[in-house]
Amino acid sequence: MEKFDVIFLGAGSGGYVGAIRAADLGKKVCIIEARELGGTCLNRGCIPTKALLKSAEVFRTVKEAKTFGVNVDSYSFDVNGIYSWKENVVKKLVSGVEYLLKSRKVVIKKGRGRIIDNETVEIETSEGKEIVQGENIVIATGSEPAMIPTFKIDGKNVLTSDDALTLGEIPKDIVIIGAGAIGIEFATFYSTFGTKVTIVEMMPQVVPTLKDKKVANYLQRILNKKGIEVKVGAKIESVEVKDGKVYSTLSTGEVLESEKVLVSIGRKLNSDNIGLENIGVNVDRGRIVVDEYLRTNVKNVYAIGDVIGGLLLAHKAMKEGEVVAEIIAGENKKMDYRVVPWAIFSSPEIAACGLTEEEAKEQGIDVITGEFPFSANGKAVSMNATDGFVKVVARKEDKVIIGAQIIGPEASVMIAELALAIQNNLTLDDVADTIHTHPTLPEAIMEAVKVPLGSVVHIYLRR
Repeated sequence: MEKFDVIFLGAGSGGYVGAIRAADLGKKVCIIEARELGGTCLNRGCIPTKALLKSAEVFRTVKEAKTFGVNVDSYSFDVNGIYSWKENVVKKLVSGVEYLLKSRKVVIKKGRGRIIDNETVEIETSEGKEIVQGENIVIATGSEPAMIPTFKIDGKNVLTSDDALTLGEIPKDIVIIGAGAIGIEFATFYSTFGTKVTIVEMMPQVVPTLKDKKVANYLQRILNKKGIEVKVGAKIESVEVKDGKVYSTLSTGEVLESEKVLVSIGRKLNSDNIGLENIGVNVDRGRIVVDEYLRTNVKNVYAIGDVIGGLLLAHKAMKEGEVVAEIIAGENKKMDYRVVPWAIFSSPEIAACGLTEEEAKEQGIDVITGEFPFSANGKAVSMNATDGFVKVVARKEDKVIIGAQIIGPEASVMIAELALAIQNNLTLDDVADTIHTHPTLPEAIMEAVKVPLGSVVHIYLRR
């Protein structure tokens, strides 16, 4: 029986990063994975969707080439080529993860792991069962699309996001249930290639988790402008497939007919059938309960990533993987969730970090804010990408930046500067006094922080 210092149950974003970090800290590490290395993000989530969205971006650029004085007489898209590009990207990165693990001498076990006790895991492989022991066990089993009975998901007409990534076709029309990140990104992809897209969202705004109505409403207007119909405040009551068509009945009584329906809401946390009941790990509605040190209630058993709930984001899981490895190695670390940026890769992108103005006020924080439009940014104008703005939220008493929201070109990249500012308690003056390269999109951040300071240059504010 092999013995290890740490066993990671799951090789997704949190698991493989944690395994690498633990190995770098001198631990003998085993990682167990029933499917592909890299987990959901790399194989069925953030990476393949970004590859598809890149194809959409290229196609959109060609369509708009005349704006930049470039004539393209004929252009088209190849569906098989698009999906082949996506597969090649995924394969390259999966092989990269395998290399990184093996280069650290992490032992990779292919199979389904089940906890026997707080030091023992049974692995069910294609060749039978194997037992491994570890001084510490880290559960990193992730999540998967929830199979909501109402929607009668069949993988052919009514799809999960996993199904959509292997669909291999561009439907004539599609109804997307949910206006969160997954729904908006697939809407962007399909509409670019000519699909008539309708998004149905039960909540009163798109991106329901974003407590900034101005940003959400702005995004909805842009989606509408791009031909994507958005129905908010409406619930899907039933979904029926008949004669190759899907009929979605809304709470308003309206019936939508489409070739496909994509269910982009609901994730099931993978805490079942992994042996938690054998050791008495506390679970709350599928979520493994942990403390700020990522410890469960059972000695030497930790959990990270989607399976512990909160924001289901790969980069959050990666950070948890690093932190749990360092805690196991004896370092004085704990998780800090104050600064977890996120992004939606729509066109334009949307990103946020920290508190919105509404959230700050709910917490009784007196704030000042600054907004700067991309229409006044030289680089954005030169890119013909002027939709959107940067918004910065700061405490009024000391001008410390506590939140930021961006909708516009490269928002997912730009939010990193503001995440760094929030993490390090920087003030509006700190960012305003930092010279930014010209002409670049991040100048919009510098200008936004100058608005409440009264020193903004490239827009005129009435005094």
